[in-house]
Amino acid sequence: MLDTADREGLSDVLSETHPASIAEFSEGLSTEETWKLLDYTDSQQQANIFAFYTPQHQLELAEGVNHERFAPVLEKMSHDDRGNLLRKLGPKFVEALMPLVAKADRDDIKKLLSYPENTAGGMMTTDFVSISENMTAEQAISMLREKSPSSETIYYLYVLDDYYHLQGIVSLRDLIIAKPDSRVRDIMSDRVISVKVTQDKEEVAQLLAKYDFLAMPVTDEQNRLVGIVTYDDAIDVVTQEATEDALHMAGVGNLAENYLEAKFTSIWRRRAVWLSLLFLAELGTFSAIAHFQDQLDKLTVLALFIPLCISTGGNSGSQAATLVTRALALGHIKLGDWFRVLRHELVMGIMLGLTLGVIGFARASLTPESVINPPAKVEAAEAKENEAPPEKVNRFMLAHTVSQAVVCICLWGTMVGAMLPLIFKKLGFDPAYASSPFVATFVDVTGIVIFFSLSKIYLL
Repeated sequence: MLDTADREGLSDVLSETHPASIAEFSEGLSTEETWKLLDYTDSQQQANIFAFYTPQHQLELAEGVNHERFAPVLEKMSHDDRGNLLRKLGPKFVEALMPLVAKADRDDIKKLLSYPENTAGGMMTTDFVSISENMTAEQAISMLREKSPSSETIYYLYVLDDYYHLQGIVSLRDLIIAKPDSRVRDIMSDRVISVKVTQDKEEVAQLLAKYDFLAMPVTDEQNRLVGIVTYDDAIDVVTQEATEDALHMAGVGNLAENYLEAKFTSIWRRRAVWLSLLFLAELGTFSAIAHFQDQLDKLTVLALFIPLCISTGGNSGSQAATLVTRALALGHIKLGDWFRVLRHELVMGIMLGLTLGVIGFARASLTPESVINPPAKVEAAEAKENEAPPEKVNRFMLAHTVSQAVVCICLWGTMVGAMLPLIFKKLGFDPAYASSPFVATFVDVTGIVIFFSLSKIYLL
């Protein structure tokens, strides 16, 4: 229909289709084709559709059209969404666009952009309904009818005094069932839970989930209401943080773009950098094994148990790191709980180590005698003059060494995995960086040292 310019038919289809569906089927269009499609709708519908595009696609569309064409769409977008978009577009783009939008929208944009992106102020919207405590329920409902078309949510009405201080909150339900002449101050709740404009957005999302609110009021230092954070924005924050944590745990780094839309070189660069760093760190394992080469020459059977022991440490460490990282993200633990975490994981590491140690003991005990003490090695030593045959390795001592190494390495890996996220958090880094690849690499090297040190004590 774009090619035939069937304006009437296309307009009818778009008006009857949900904006999310329109955004989905138009994702494959070029920037020019997308704007041509949007021309068949009014500016409000365009803004609704625009909100469902991926952030990367929104950037491409905004940068791919002149400012005069984009300004009407920006004015109709929800305040928090357009604030997020303009932050990504940069100050030069915003400066050129500001003269083209209405003064009220211009002032609102400047206000929202003045707050850091990772704070409540950076994710809030100023589309809310406020009322006076002296109003009657009937007057409040009348005001709600007037303001609701431009408000993001009408389920909560915020009660302010003459100086915009937050006094209370009234739910739409309470307002409807109240008598028309009831005063707002008599039906409002003055036990309001709010967040400060500078509060971290992750904390805001956690509070919304904790209290099961549809929206959270945001106040400044003087307790003046400046905006609200809605549950859909909190979901976006949780999704974003969970995605970032998963990528960091995998050693990929941040990936802002859609996977299929991201440039191949961009993904390659992020993955290659992390893999290269981990590869260089893993060279420590090579150095550790080389240091104990003499032991390997005397006891070749030890080589069979190296993968078993070091993987035990890496797996147990990754488990602990993932659990602690997730607990930090959800707010279940804080830095002050480090000793409780340490104590918990100490006991857990011992129990897990003993469990795996029993399995390791059983497996080592079943190792064939021909593998523990190879006949060819004994015959080669006897064939050489003045060289005593190698001392045979006791099967029980081998099993004991392997099981004890598994216990120690599992305990060590668990402790490292539990503490590293807390250390990273204390240093100001994302705790997720301390997860799987990093922990596994670090524990691999130290696990080799533990394994061969115990082998030297019990078998040589």
